[in-house]
Amino acid sequence: MSDSSPLPPVRLHSEAELARAALSTPLLSRAARLARWAGPATRVDAGGSLIEEQLPAAAEQLGLTGDDAAAYAAEAWRVALDSGLVEIADEEAGTVRAGEALGLLTGSPHEVLTVWLAALETVLADASVPDLDDLMDALDEGGEIDFSSVDWDPEAEAEFLDGVLGNLYLLTVSEDGAGDGPVPLPALAASVIVPDDMGDPTDDVLEQVSDAMMRLDDQFRTLEPVGLVEYEPVDEALMADADEEPAAPLDETDVSRYGMVRLTPLGAYGLRARLLEAGFDAPAVGDLADKGADALLDGTAGFGPAAARAEIEQWLARQEPLAAARELLAAARGADAGAPLRRLRCQQALSLVGAEAEPALREVLDDPELGGLARVWLSERGAGEVPAPSQELVFWLTIDTVAAQLAAEGNSEELQALVEGLAEQHSGFFAAAWRVEHPATADVLEAMGRLHPDKKVAKEARKAAFKARSQQAG
Repeated sequence: MSDSSPLPPVRLHSEAELARAALSTPLLSRAARLARWAGPATRVDAGGSLIEEQLPAAAEQLGLTGDDAAAYAAEAWRVALDSGLVEIADEEAGTVRAGEALGLLTGSPHEVLTVWLAALETVLADASVPDLDDLMDALDEGGEIDFSSVDWDPEAEAEFLDGVLGNLYLLTVSEDGAGDGPVPLPALAASVIVPDDMGDPTDDVLEQVSDAMMRLDDQFRTLEPVGLVEYEPVDEALMADADEEPAAPLDETDVSRYGMVRLTPLGAYGLRARLLEAGFDAPAVGDLADKGADALLDGTAGFGPAAARAEIEQWLARQEPLAAARELLAAARGADAGAPLRRLRCQQALSLVGAEAEPALREVLDDPELGGLARVWLSERGAGEVPAPSQELVFWLTIDTVAAQLAAEGNSEELQALVEGLAEQHSGFFAAAWRVEHPATADVLEAMGRLHPDKKVAKEARKAAFKARSQQAG
């Protein structure tokens, strides 16, 4: 995942909702309870962990029972320590006191989320560590871990998990992605293992995907209690020894049996925060709501239709309709490469504005760049006395519209249909189009030549593009 281009915008829940979700996560709530439970008699070892004799009392405080109770209590204590809910008072004596972060849990939603993000970092670090028993076996005589003996590279493992979570974020926030739905674990594992240009995966690659699934199964089990994901684990029957008879017939077509993971709203917030910290451009819907119209039109240029509409709606909610229309139209002007897409976004925004905006549209009827979209807006609302556009304006608006679609969608099927329709409706389209004084005329005609399936029409488009480029050069 490149950090040079913006990621799709994420729709975040309010900080108040996210803070409530954070406080209710099993791990943070346990950590907070232990932080409040700790007192003068609480003792920790040199690393800050609760001494073994105190783990049963900690587990009892948390209402934990069973073989794993002490381990869960130790994990909650580690989160409390790392996130600042408790801190070491005296290293030699092994005493602790309440940390400054404990007070933040009763503070603002933003303060609560700050503590949760610190807890998340601890859990992510734990998720990248192999089984503790394997690490103990790998200790050498000097007490150091021989990482090679457990086939574990800490940096590579953390990078792998970051890559998986980055892809889960993309699959969640992309308009054609999973959205609020779960992602099959095999698909997520394949997204970081199988090369994009590979057809049918080789047996070696499939084995790597299978191994990755097993690693991720353990990691998502670790990440679920902190609220990052909701996880349906791999069916244990699938991991049974081939010689063992399954307890029930296996349905190989049920993809959910191979694990399903869903990024929670809190998880989306957390991963976006980590992406921003790592230098990625990770926008959120609403970021532009208090900015000017120029920032809105430029900022939504790379958004999908649904995200762009949501962002525009939030911006318009803070504006007076007539003033908003005037500001949008002023921001849509320009002859730079991004101007056509700005005008398209302007047109989309104006479609959400009521009749109060009509004076602003009438003011630009004679504007060579805005007159076309103004006529469209007025005509769609049945306004009277809308002057007919000149042929020159019609062709200019056509070139501008195709240029905007190219910038927004690339060589999409919708654009190809538009190109075919233009060529069919106007028999002399290319003879007139190359003369249009628009900066994108040559590029648009070249694209039409590339997209039109009829070789004869495509050749006409390429010839017109050559003429347009020669005219621009002259």
